[in-house]
Amino acid sequence: MSDRMKAYIQDAESVLLHTYNRYQIVLERGDGVYLYDTDGKRYLDFCAGIAVFALGYNNRAYNDALKAQIDKLIHTSNYYYNLPAIGAAKKLLQVSGMDRVFFTNSGAEAVEGAIKTVRKYAYLKDGCRDHEIIAMEHAFHGRTFGALSVTGNPGYREPFEPMIGHVKFARLNDYESVLGQVTDKTCAILLEPVQGEGGLSVAEEGFLRSLRKLCDERDILLVFDEIQCGMGRTGYYYAWQKYGVKPDVMTTAKALGCGVPVGAFLMTERVGASSLAAGDHGTTYGGNPLVCTAVEKVLDLFEDGHIIENVREVAPYLEMRLEELKARHACIRERRGTGLMQGLLFDRPVRDVIGRALEKGLILINAGPEILRFVPPLVITKENVDQMISILDACIQA
Repeated sequence: MSDRMKAYIQDAESVLLHTYNRYQIVLERGDGVYLYDTDGKRYLDFCAGIAVFALGYNNRAYNDALKAQIDKLIHTSNYYYNLPAIGAAKKLLQVSGMDRVFFTNSGAEAVEGAIKTVRKYAYLKDGCRDHEIIAMEHAFHGRTFGALSVTGNPGYREPFEPMIGHVKFARLNDYESVLGQVTDKTCAILLEPVQGEGGLSVAEEGFLRSLRKLCDERDILLVFDEIQCGMGRTGYYYAWQKYGVKPDVMTTAKALGCGVPVGAFLMTERVGASSLAAGDHGTTYGGNPLVCTAVEKVLDLFEDGHIIENVREVAPYLEMRLEELKARHACIRERRGTGLMQGLLFDRPVRDVIGRALEKGLILINAGPEILRFVPPLVITKENVDQMISILDACIQA
């Protein structure tokens, strides 16, 4: 590390709030599936900004679309319509199969909106204010109070309690544990079809179908958090589409804008007609012309670049190479995940492995102390997978 980079890090530590244990590099630019630090060192990126940069870095068409919109109009507020928001909404509804959308600034805000939606829906049915939400253990939905309240990790919640209340937790893929929490006050069941921060556990088709049937029978809203597993990462625009188990409400973010701060919560027409109304929810920046230009362009580039098809081609190869790695190293207990959202469970903490990989020019992240997470740009190739495996193999041996 150069003296210049050390100085940058010292400056950062003197002014930024210490809420992250950052790795000791300063990133300056990106190109394709590679990032470069201020010393010019190149890193193969299997993090993608935590599943954000699906298209890779420095995509010319994406950059040019944003630059052109900056010269036109960046922000006006939601007192008025704007063309990019209309275009982005139409394309997002088309690929998601939903009917109504509200654009937010982040994934956590999308979860907040989803919580308000399901509670308003239930309130309009009976006028009660004590409706309950069932979420999943080990789930992660964000750091704001509502999103934190439905996050199934007590360690995240406890320092900030009391939470919003009337939230219960069940176990993913354990239908009986969900059924045991259901009462006449249950208004929604919330889960990630693939848990991200919670360890790359995948919801089973039978579990999802049972939840859908339960919700239909009791007029409970089924809510899917597709913030990390959505936008093509599983080989479908949204993970639920693999099984055809459609939610009533859905959240999305991360790769939705490929770097600009944008998320959304979506719903069916039935829910939209009987939940949030004028004055119930709002945002100053959400859905502004700049971020919606990004959303619209990302969706165009997904289609033009055959991104979903690339995920379906490369993901099985990544799974195979990870299984080979697991077979070579007794310290790897299990491979988890689906598509280009994979994890390796180790019998020990993985932070040292991540650090060694960084030294060798590979960016990885964890999903809990003992799980390596692989969420690369969706444009990676099999050659990139081989390069990653080679570096990781050496790091584990070390």
